[in-house]
Amino acid sequence: MQICFKNISCSILMLCLFQNANAQLIKNVIIVDGTGAQSYKGAVRISGNKIAEVGNLTENQGEQVVDGKGKVLAPGFIDSHSHHFSSLMEHPEGIPNASQGVTSIIIGQDGESYLMDTLMAMMQAKPVAINVGTYTGHSTLRELAMGENDVLRKAKPSEIAQMKLMLASDLNNGSLGLSSGLEYEQAFYSAKEEVIDLAKVAAEHHTRYMSHIRSEDITIDDAMDEIIEIGRVTKMPVQVSHIKIGIKDKWNTANSYLLKLQKARAEGINITADVYPYNFWNSTLRVLFAKRDYENLESAQFAVDQVFDATASVLVQFAPMPSYKGKTIAAIAEERKETPAKTLIELIKLASKFKAANPNFKGTVEAIAAKGMSDQDVSAFISWPYSNICSDGNTGGHPRGYGSFPRVLGKYTRDEKLIPLETAIFKMTGLTAEHLGIKDRGLIAVGNYADLVLLDPVTVKDNATIQNSKALSTGIEMVWVNGQLIFQEQKATGKLPGVLIKK
Repeated sequence: MQICFKNISCSILMLCLFQNANAQLIKNVIIVDGTGAQSYKGAVRISGNKIAEVGNLTENQGEQVVDGKGKVLAPGFIDSHSHHFSSLMEHPEGIPNASQGVTSIIIGQDGESYLMDTLMAMMQAKPVAINVGTYTGHSTLRELAMGENDVLRKAKPSEIAQMKLMLASDLNNGSLGLSSGLEYEQAFYSAKEEVIDLAKVAAEHHTRYMSHIRSEDITIDDAMDEIIEIGRVTKMPVQVSHIKIGIKDKWNTANSYLLKLQKARAEGINITADVYPYNFWNSTLRVLFAKRDYENLESAQFAVDQVFDATASVLVQFAPMPSYKGKTIAAIAEERKETPAKTLIELIKLASKFKAANPNFKGTVEAIAAKGMSDQDVSAFISWPYSNICSDGNTGGHPRGYGSFPRVLGKYTRDEKLIPLETAIFKMTGLTAEHLGIKDRGLIAVGNYADLVLLDPVTVKDNATIQNSKALSTGIEMVWVNGQLIFQEQKATGKLPGVLIKK
């Protein structure tokens, strides 16, 4: 019998060509690998949904080749605190995220979440472009156990027991941990012991705790002590959400709070933070009242004097009177012939009446982009070695939903030289993955999922403003998720390769 080596060679060649057709080579790039290490010239080969090779690579016959033209190739950015999921369900191409270089969002923050079985069903029914992970929300557990309209009190032991069972189930289904929003009404009345009991369940499941702490202004010291104690008692990693100092008397004291966190770390408490690069926040008007006494003129005046700048804080959504949208609180007060403090009270009354009269209204009834931080504090928190970058963003109102990551790369890294490029990208990728307990994303490393962003460090810039909060950033050239190109030339490609990230 004769063997036809020619046919065998052809078969091997065809097999190689077939395999190479599923491979991509991104060459001629500066690799910033997400570890914080010095960048270097090289190339990255993708095979399927993973990184196959990194280094000085040559083209293989039949593979797709992308010439990076000397630009920076980084791991896809991971947004550790995102509110983009609802808009992602409506617009699965994820432009607000992809246009920033974000390839994974972590939702379930501030204590509000979908349970994992619900989230899994939603993502199976509707594919999306980017990856999604979630924490389990403390407030959501409270609403389920206590009743949605009966959470303005401490929970009973039986209700806490029910919350613990629901949390354990959600963690078993792949939730990344427990989140809380202790400054918001749904959780504000919870006892510290309730939170610790739930955090212990998260610790038993080897997960994490992330918190919008109980106060970012008048009782910020006690709130910081509370999350440190939770880390001490549970011995699990704890993270301060969107760390800030939101009271004028304590502006420019970030270093004192960072010293407190460093002392906790020295005790063995693994406490970290995430931060967004703006000196104004986005939330409800009610958050301005530390004592939740919304008709108290003295408290309203304290908010005007200490918590926010009425002349620079814009009402970005107000369903009861849409004409107020886009105006500062000071301007609305002048229009109403009231003091800004009185206007705060009246706006909250209008919002409450609107909710009562429109129980089926979907969307945000009221929201404010409030100037409430100092630039010096923002820079200090960004610089802290244990803070990662987040957006805390959605698709409306605050420009952070479209601009956070390019803003760090442009304003704080290139222009102000606050941190080196390698450190900035580390804070968006490798460090974030570490803080979230994600093992196979956030680094350009063989075997990791091929979530990648090609960017131009010379031109990268955020363009979103309060007036135009959906303006796309520039300088983000190409974005891959799980090996598929999802964004190029300021447009989505139509690919929807996002997956649900589980613990």
